Amino acid sequence: MARFSRSDDLRGATFEGADLRGARFVDADLAGVVMRGVQVEGMDVDAPWLPDGDVPLRVNGVDVVGFVEAELDRRFPGRGLRRAADPEGLRAAWAALESTWAATVERAVAMPPGTVDVSVDGEWSFAQTLRHLVLATDAWLGRAVLGLEHPFHPLGQAGPQAADDGLDLSLFVTGTPAFGDVLDARAGRVAMVRDVLARVTEGELAAVRSNPWSPQYPETTLSCLHVILEEEWEHHRFAVRDLDTIERASGA
Repeated sequence: MARFSRSDDLRGATFEGADLRGARFVDADLAGVVMRGVQVEGMDVDAPWLPDGDVPLRVNGVDVVGFVEAELDRRFPGRGLRRAADPEGLRAAWAALESTWAATVERAVAMPPGTVDVSVDGEWSFAQTLRHLVLATDAWLGRAVLGLEHPFHPLGQAGPQAADDGLDLSLFVTGTPAFGDVLDARAGRVAMVRDVLARVTEGELAAVRSNPWSPQYPETTLSCLHVILEEEWEHHRFAVRDLDTIERASGA
C-alpha cells in the first residue's frame, strides 16, 4: 500500500478517477483542496481548527463551519464559553470544563480495567490525553503566563513535533505510568488554572507574554488561556470519541 509522508510534496496534484477508498490522512495540509463529483459515503473528517480564520469549508456549495460548530456546542454544553474574554466569563468557562471532564473521567474509570491505556487507531489513549493536557497547561500557563523556571511535570505527554519546538524530551518519563499518578498530576494542573482565574484581572488578561514555543511571537494572558481552553475541549472530544469506539467494540 502506498504511503506518503512529510518528504512527499503533493501540492497541486490532480487525482482523476483515482480510488482513494480507505485512505487515511493524518496531520496533512488539505487547505484549498477541491473535490468534484466525489463519493464521500462514510468519510470522517476531523479538523480541530475548522473555525479559525475566515475561509469557508463548503459541501455542495454550503459553508458548513457554522453548522458544525453549533452542533459541537450542543453536544458539549459549556464548549461555547471557551472564548470568553473577561475574568468572570473565563471562570464560568473553566467551571463548565472541570465538570465535563470529571464526568468523563468517571466514565473511563468505570469501564473495564485497562481501558484508559487503550489506543484507538494509533491515537493517544485516555491516560495519554490527560498527560498531554498537563503539558499544555505547563507550557501555556506555567511557562508563558507564570514564567516558571521549571514548568514541566515529568508525566506530561509531548506531541509528535515537540522536539522540533525545542522541548527537552528527557524531562518526561517513558513507559506507561500508573493512572492514579496521572490523575494526581492532572488534578494539580486543573487547580493551577482555577487558582489563576480566581484572581486574574482585566489588566492582567491584556498583559503581553511570549509564545511558549516561539518566543518571538507575542501573546497575551487571554490568548494563552484561550489556547488552554481550546486544547481542553478538542482533546475532550477526541477522548469521548475513542471511549465510544471502545465501548462499541466491547458490545457494551
